[in-house]
Amino acid sequence: MMIAANIISMTILFAVPLLLVAMGGMFSEHSGVINIALEGMMIIGALFACFTLQGLDQSGFGPAHPQLSMFIAILVAGVTGMIFSLLLGFAAINLKADQTIGGTALNQFAPAFAVVMTWAIQGQGLTTIFIPNWVRITRDTFGLAPVDGPSFWNNLIFKYFYLTTPVAIVLFIAAYIVMYKTRFGLRLRACGEHPQAADSVGINVYKMRYAGVLISGFLGGVGGLAYTLAAGSGFNSDVGGYGFLALAVMIFGNWKPLPILGASLFFALFKVIAALNATLTFLPKFEGVKEISNFYQMLPYIVTMIVLIFTSKNSQAPKAEGIPYDKGSR
Repeated sequence: MMIAANIISMTILFAVPLLLVAMGGMFSEHSGVINIALEGMMIIGALFACFTLQGLDQSGFGPAHPQLSMFIAILVAGVTGMIFSLLLGFAAINLKADQTIGGTALNQFAPAFAVVMTWAIQGQGLTTIFIPNWVRITRDTFGLAPVDGPSFWNNLIFKYFYLTTPVAIVLFIAAYIVMYKTRFGLRLRACGEHPQAADSVGINVYKMRYAGVLISGFLGGVGGLAYTLAAGSGFNSDVGGYGFLALAVMIFGNWKPLPILGASLFFALFKVIAALNATLTFLPKFEGVKEISNFYQMLPYIVTMIVLIFTSKNSQAPKAEGIPYDKGSR
């Protein structure tokens, strides 16, 4: 039972960044802009959010107001992700540059910038930004009495509980409503399907595409912080390829919120199996094979490739994604 509690809680923990970042890609691509730069947006968001947490911890405000400080860090992650996404928006929308190349360039820039910033602030060679231990939501946060010894419900709820989880739930509900129940969502999807038709009825395609990219940057930045919390105690200028895994989740989820949620949980489960492979007795041990843990570490990415092979043919991407819009052409 304790193993089941740990698997469920860790699956939710690792699904949160996938869900947030994949939804970010969904907004961008529904507007017509391919967002390969999700990895870079995650790195930039996590970088500044972790520095914010570190600063709040040193000032004493963080330990005194842990969840308010955490909320501030989430906002910082989202805003810095949005600012970074403007680079993609300007290149793709204003300059009409190749969106795949632009996103790849931003992905290469982000980790290098993170290393330089970290060394400049912490000192050369000090590449890890440590996260304070007060960021986790505990029983004390709700005024509950501590539990002696292992407890199924305590492990399930409080062992890996961060503010990013309820924030992700709220953002998921908001994303669904915005995308399918509002005029803005209808216009955004129109710009990704047939921008000329959208323009003919008075929709500013450039503004809608910028809006999609900015929303993508916000969700990507918050997802970067969520991944850092899930991965360990500090930020090391990378997010372990989670931005690309989120792209696979978005494609597997067919650019729709509910399927993306299911895909996030599916891929996160394999990530957890990879992380806990040494303690899960029901997994095959492959006697005689050295370093079998390396195989399980590759498992989430192997599953990603296999799933995409069988599902990508049926994926229905927005028809105008990746195509620069020229107002003068019809």
